[in-house]
Amino acid sequence: MKRTHPGLLRKILATNVRRYRAARGLSQQDFAHEIEMDRTYYGGVERGERNVSIDNIERIAKGFEINPYLLLKESD
Repeated sequence: MKRTHPGLLRKILATNVRRYRAARGLSQQDFAHEIEMDRTYYGGVERGERNVSIDNIERIAKGFEINPYLLLKESD
């Protein structure tokens, strides 16, 4: 099986997810529990290791009460 290197969008997603979670003052474990996602999977998202499905992007965005596109938007 061929492995691909993470692209820029995955890095942007990871950075934004980490930033939104930190702004809420939650640990990875607490936020993952809140959105009913496995903690190790969520940690992989924050580290840019996971190729996240659109459904999981929506799930994470709902947990932050934001529009999903904001997780994919590069910060200024």
